[in-house]
Amino acid sequence: MRAVTAEWVAGAADGRLEADPAIEVTGVVRDSREAGPGSLYVALPGERVDGHDFVDDALRAGAALAVVDRSVDGPSVVVDDCAEALGRIARDYLRLLKESGRPTVIGITGSVGKTTTKDLLAQILPNVVVPVESYNNEIGMPLTVLQAGDETQNLVLEMGANGAGHIERLCRIAPPDVAVVLAVGTAHIGMYDSIDAVAETKAEIVRGRAEGAIVILNGDDPKVAAMAGLADRVTTFGIESGDVRAHDLTIEGGRPRFVLTRGRESARVTLRLVGRHNVANALAAAAVALVRGMALDEVAERLCEAHPVSPHRMALTTRPDGITILDDAYNASPESMRAALQALGQMANGRRAIAVVGEMLELGDESASAHEEVGRLAGSLRLDGLVVVGEGARPAYDVAVRQGQVTTVEFADSVDDAAAFLDRTLAPGDLILLKSSHGSGLWELADRLVEADR
Repeated sequence: MRAVTAEWVAGAADGRLEADPAIEVTGVVRDSREAGPGSLYVALPGERVDGHDFVDDALRAGAALAVVDRSVDGPSVVVDDCAEALGRIARDYLRLLKESGRPTVIGITGSVGKTTTKDLLAQILPNVVVPVESYNNEIGMPLTVLQAGDETQNLVLEMGANGAGHIERLCRIAPPDVAVVLAVGTAHIGMYDSIDAVAETKAEIVRGRAEGAIVILNGDDPKVAAMAGLADRVTTFGIESGDVRAHDLTIEGGRPRFVLTRGRESARVTLRLVGRHNVANALAAAAVALVRGMALDEVAERLCEAHPVSPHRMALTTRPDGITILDDAYNASPESMRAALQALGQMANGRRAIAVVGEMLELGDESASAHEEVGRLAGSLRLDGLVVVGEGARPAYDVAVRQGQVTTVEFADSVDDAAAFLDRTLAPGDLILLKSSHGSGLWELADRLVEADR
């Protein structure tokens, strides 16, 4: 982060300065344990704790200034709402950086794939800042903006939404110079009236783009492709259609191989990521890199070298005892669940394939039918085992039992029960997938399984 003064922070935050105006800030944190010399500590309210309770800790750790909503002992900027102030600080800070012509803001939205695409861009683009984990909301995105500095050429921002207007607000903080829409799906569908309402929300990134921005759209998704009518500079990507394409796609050991093409240019790519669905993420990342001026050969080479970064996202681990764990337990939607189960089937290659699935959250009235589809798909793939964890996912178990196409179907009330079942049944050579929404807790079981044989 470029150094700014306390006076500048107060002006950007529209707050009252209760500190020496010349104090310099060189970084922003929301956790007092991360504070150090030069930090700006933002005292945000949380579900269980209030950041104001830790202002003293942050200042003792060296923080230069705190943003608070009430007067405290120590240097501070007092504002009406700390979260709103953080957004205003990030907005003005980005404007400050852009006075020198950089960085280019690359905004990414979509029902699935944001974090994987971000992780790929982190390994492809030069001088790039990307979000930590899935910082994609009104707190995480401004914190990412504030990580950028004068040397940053590319600032990649995830823009998530749980309802109408969320992405619009994020775009007011950081209007994208390159706006990417990956997919319109049923993740969080319980927060919307319809799939068309989801599409309308994702389109906010196109409407909120910076003047002269390039819009990158998934040509294989009809609801995304339709957004081309909202922009005058559009690049598309896709397996079936797009300016940036994947030809001759094959899957070997779960890993995609294809020829990356744009016009008459082409280069071969073998991804280290697992699953056919990651081809779309790779193509989106390639499209961004190409519109940013990189050569296609270099983009293809970096795609081949890129590896999984964020935890619990199609992370593949083979233990010393020969059991292979495919951990995709960070989050789940009907679309990503289907993709993960299909990847499991593609990777089996004669091994015993077992899926452990938990509840997909925030599906509203669609929840029962979506989980029933999981049971049907497990049967059509002829999986050797299906372990359904938690009452919310029970429809998957009921359908799988009724169809009788999965060799072994087990219901577990809890993660502990699922762990006990797996301890009794897993054998060397088994391939096991774990997939659920984060709140269902299967990521804890994934961690246990990965660590179990070490």
